[in-house]
Amino acid sequence: MTEKVGVSINFSSRPLVESLIRDAALLRIEVVELDNGVTLVDAGIGADGGLEAGRRIAEICMGGMGTVTLAHSALTPAWPLRVHVHATDPVLSCLGSQYAGWSLSHGKGKEAFYALGSGPARSLCVKEALFKELDYIDRADATVLVMEVDKRPPLELLDNIASDCNIKPSDLTVVLTPTSSLAGGLQVVARVLEVAMHKAHELGFPLENILDGSGSAPVPPPAPDFITAMGRTNDAILFAGQVHLFVKGGNEEAEKLAHDLPSSTSRDYGKPFAQVFKEYEYDFFKVDPMLFSPASVMVTAVETGRSFRAGRMDEDLLARSFGA
Repeated sequence: MTEKVGVSINFSSRPLVESLIRDAALLRIEVVELDNGVTLVDAGIGADGGLEAGRRIAEICMGGMGTVTLAHSALTPAWPLRVHVHATDPVLSCLGSQYAGWSLSHGKGKEAFYALGSGPARSLCVKEALFKELDYIDRADATVLVMEVDKRPPLELLDNIASDCNIKPSDLTVVLTPTSSLAGGLQVVARVLEVAMHKAHELGFPLENILDGSGSAPVPPPAPDFITAMGRTNDAILFAGQVHLFVKGGNEEAEKLAHDLPSSTSRDYGKPFAQVFKEYEYDFFKVDPMLFSPASVMVTAVETGRSFRAGRMDEDLLARSFGA
């Protein structure tokens, strides 16, 4: 793997992490230094957090290479508040940083801790096969990892994460965002573009042909239990997510990508995700992986100027999921 000259996910995200910590009181988040020196940011477990905290955390997840904004939109009249995402380098930003691809675990039985890590730290440890395809590795003396969890990780696991990243624990920041919190829900929905990028990769579309991209999805109401909250964040993307990709190549390739990307192409489409998950006995591996994608897609072939659209938003299914 090589380093992209002048492109460092960790360098780009560092000012955002510093700002998040500096504005902790304003954002209603809590920052503590653990016994091993790791900086822990609580954005919704014991702290209230909020939408702005989630928005900033989403930009950190994107490695400082994307923008995340909130605005009201007529796209989904019943749920007008939407998160809008744009990445200057969607492949590196979304797949190299934002994607929750680092599987983390510690302990056994009732005391076991499990989480998926996302953010710039992934580009330092490069444990995932995906980085070989991206041909990217970063170098940095400090980093940040985001976990979508509702309890603190064990110190031993944090020590291992720092070691895997080849940094001192005191140079590691870990951000915790429970799915049931406002910040956690927003940062998950802000993955609408990343979801499209991941599915494009699964479909075999050449990643080097994706030049630019943007997306949006409604901000779901929070739910106190994990399954409902997780279902709503998924459904915001599955039933009302919208993505626009700009790609190289011919019209045929662009049209096929647009046709294959929407969530409605999946065999499991048509019910709120929490219901699908329950029917599969809460086993993620039984869910059709092609389900995880935006509802509506537009792909523009930049070399020909042609644009292709597929999929549609479904407010009825969104209402069922959001409890309207």
